[in-house]
Amino acid sequence: MLHDKEKTNHEVAISFHFNKRKKTPLSSFSSLSVITHHFPCLRTATRNPISKRIPKLSSMITVTAAIYAIFLTLSTSFPIVFSTHTPKSYYHSLFLSTSLADNASVAHNLYMLTRRPHVAGTEANAETADYVLTTLTSHNINSHIVSYDVALTYPDSRSLTLTPKPGHPPVAFDLRQEIYAGDPYADVASQVMPTFHGFAKSGDVTAPVTYANYGGVEDFTTLKEMGVNVSGTIVLARYGKVFRGDIVHNAYTAGAVGTIIYSDRKDYGGGGKDAGWFPEAKWLPPTGAQMGNVYTEAGDPTTPGWPSNEGCERRDYEEVERLGIVPSIPSLPVSGADGETIMKSIGGKVADEDWQGSDDAPTYRVGPGPGVLNLNYKAKKTIATIHNVIGMIEGSEEPDRYVILGNHRDAWTFGAVDPNSGTATLLEVVQRLEKLQKKGWKPRRTIIFCSWDAEEYGLIGSTEWVEDNRELLASRAVAYLNVDIAVSGDEYSASATPQLDELLKQAAKQVQDPDNSSQTVYDSWASASSSSPSVKLQEGDFEGLKGLHAKTTALTCLATVQIERLGGGGSDFAAFVQHIGVASLEVTYGGAYPVYHSMYDDFVWMEKFGDPMFRRHIAVASIWGYLALQLADKEILPFNYQSYAEELQRNAEELEDQISNQITVTPLLTSIDALSKAAAKINNEIKGIEETIGWASIVKADVTRVREINDRLMMAERAFLDREGLSGRPWYKHMIYAPAKHNVYGTKYFPGIDDAIEQAKRLNTEESWKVVQHEVWRVSRAINQVTKVLSGELT
Repeated sequence: MLHDKEKTNHEVAISFHFNKRKKTPLSSFSSLSVITHHFPCLRTATRNPISKRIPKLSSMITVTAAIYAIFLTLSTSFPIVFSTHTPKSYYHSLFLSTSLADNASVAHNLYMLTRRPHVAGTEANAETADYVLTTLTSHNINSHIVSYDVALTYPDSRSLTLTPKPGHPPVAFDLRQEIYAGDPYADVASQVMPTFHGFAKSGDVTAPVTYANYGGVEDFTTLKEMGVNVSGTIVLARYGKVFRGDIVHNAYTAGAVGTIIYSDRKDYGGGGKDAGWFPEAKWLPPTGAQMGNVYTEAGDPTTPGWPSNEGCERRDYEEVERLGIVPSIPSLPVSGADGETIMKSIGGKVADEDWQGSDDAPTYRVGPGPGVLNLNYKAKKTIATIHNVIGMIEGSEEPDRYVILGNHRDAWTFGAVDPNSGTATLLEVVQRLEKLQKKGWKPRRTIIFCSWDAEEYGLIGSTEWVEDNRELLASRAVAYLNVDIAVSGDEYSASATPQLDELLKQAAKQVQDPDNSSQTVYDSWASASSSSPSVKLQEGDFEGLKGLHAKTTALTCLATVQIERLGGGGSDFAAFVQHIGVASLEVTYGGAYPVYHSMYDDFVWMEKFGDPMFRRHIAVASIWGYLALQLADKEILPFNYQSYAEELQRNAEELEDQISNQITVTPLLTSIDALSKAAAKINNEIKGIEETIGWASIVKADVTRVREINDRLMMAERAFLDREGLSGRPWYKHMIYAPAKHNVYGTKYFPGIDDAIEQAKRLNTEESWKVVQHEVWRVSRAINQVTKVLSGELT
């Protein structure tokens, strides 16, 4: 809602900034009483009645006129001090107003982007790049396309045959997703690629089947404890808890020769046959299969650490395979119906209850066999051209500081949810910002819009661009704001590096809940967070917490919201956070999304089940854009590293509970305590500047001081990096957040320490625990560097 004063204040007012909270119009200085109110030194000249001061009246008028002239001169000479334009807050409120939102435009853009499948590297996806470029240009955004030549794979041939028992006739699966009656996309269904895994290894293997639940490390440990030998078998695993590339890797580590991944009815089919499926219900049809990538790192695997520009140095794909960067055994995704058919052929011990399927599913057994599978897959390896679209609104005061918004555009099929709900939302943000520009708004800092390509193959488009612009981004990027899936359901959630927590909360409080007009997004978010199993705690549960505000902060979390972290590798924030150390966040309306990566992720599903009125898209656009405006326009960046210190303290205390018998975490706790003090110190500096009153605010040194504080806030996140990177994973350089070693989607804090602990527990040698201690010191040193950056002082 706009304040009445802001609605009517379109006129230009020249205001003297005595402080941030009070602006006195220059015209008010025609009153001597007002002048003396602001200039105590003149009060003694006006205390006596005017009858006693008539001889002095002429000189006082002269003084007043002189002061007035000085103010006019200063208002021209110091535009930062004397505002001659509508305040930024007016434009921020206007951005959130319903008058600028356009549901119909969002729906139209989503429909246009998803008319046919558009896998990375194809002509269809190049057309979506042209569409985004044209749309940005039409909204007066200076835009261009940046292309890279990257390694991709497509299916050349594939087959899967099951022999249920010796002597039984084989069953050949057709591996097709069926068109439903009345499907408006039936005429382009043939353009949907045959179901496959990106970067899957070619191979022809025949072996008995073993069931491995979700394919996690712990699942293979369970099989070993049950006496099941996975070696030489083909693993059948359901998707849902572990990244598919890690499923394949875990199977390979256990000795498997191939992997089949299916979408279980329990997870994607509504739990049983009575639930129905798309298009009558939101659930995945029985023939629906989930495609995806099985490459576990980020960026083009043939150009690790450098951009895939035309003619660049490149590893041979055979070398990539030999180094184990891509999977070493073939894999294939199949539908829930095909997975269930294979499951019926598996004998052996009955799986545990939490390994079972829906109530009407057959009993799940672990095998191996007697069912035998023949998996034949041949990949087409190619160097394909991908296209990032980059748009920019240049900052008027700090053009060399970048606030970056990003969403990927490529999809495995139609991509109405993943990712083009985010693309349509990005274009809504752009459209609103153009309307602000027409009303006179200019951002203080530069805002950059990025439409990434080839995210589905391993975050390739964003990673190549970051590697291509590494040093420039490292010195200029303020923050990266990612939206992958804008809407898949009705559950709002957010993730961030901790210094952005308070800003995220503030933004959610400004936007109306799209499903309940009586509350804000923050209200529904807090309500959902308080009912989450992960935060259902009582005050007594925190009695054992010690140190830096741990108990208070943990209790506060119960009454507020749950903000996840960006340690996983699930979207395009990875290169920004984990490789070059840029403060980042991501927002989404999530929820049950059973048609994930299947041919049924289309506009019809979104219109019927995801967001029928496109109100959630509008809410995400409002939050995303408001965050960008705050980061682009605030004189002092809205970062709070106290949140970072508090979270690190909790994590360190949890770590201490795990390993205190083997190593000491004292260096870590000491470094975090110093960081907390530095965070409090810079917060006090900022508070002091915001409360400054008087002439000091016009001194150039003050402008320089604000810039210097902003640089400290911006660069502190970079200091969490270690140039050598994680042991065995050098591309990941962030010492606090990185993907879990055996699950790319999983978030790990202190990832280097965690990797070392896993190794030490397995080896249990003195040397292996020394490695853990070394990793603790590495993290401590990184945190000490952050403290120095925030303090802004040399030793």
